[in-house]
Amino acid sequence: QVQLVESGGGLVQAGGSLRLSCAASGRTFSSYAMGWFRQAPGKERKFVAAITGNGLVAAYADSVKGRFTISRDNARNTVYLQMNVLKPEDTAVYYCAAGTEWRPKSLNDYWGQGTQVTVSS
Repeated sequence: QVQLVESGGGLVQAGGSLRLSCAASGRTFSSYAMGWFRQAPGKERKFVAAITGNGLVAAYADSVKGRFTISRDNARNTVYLQMNVLKPEDTAVYYCAAGTEWRPKSLNDYWGQGTQVTVSS
């Protein structure tokens, strides 16, 4: 069982930056691929970024490439999402996810509760 707790969301102006964190419980954090997904009001949840257990491979949605960076610290059981040059269309609830297999867009073994990111224009 893995529990995921996100933090770092908030209100930011367009062009600004935020860093999301996701802290995971358990001793086998490095065995999980980790990812971030987001869900805007009235829309389905969508893939944002993912990273392999060893942190060597990352994948991104086209809409965030070049602006967002996913990273992880296995010693701290934490995965991060650095978000730069934020746009109003990035406004959503951001969810952290964990998966036992490297399927970036389908990580769904465990989910966090989500953190709200709001970007004002």
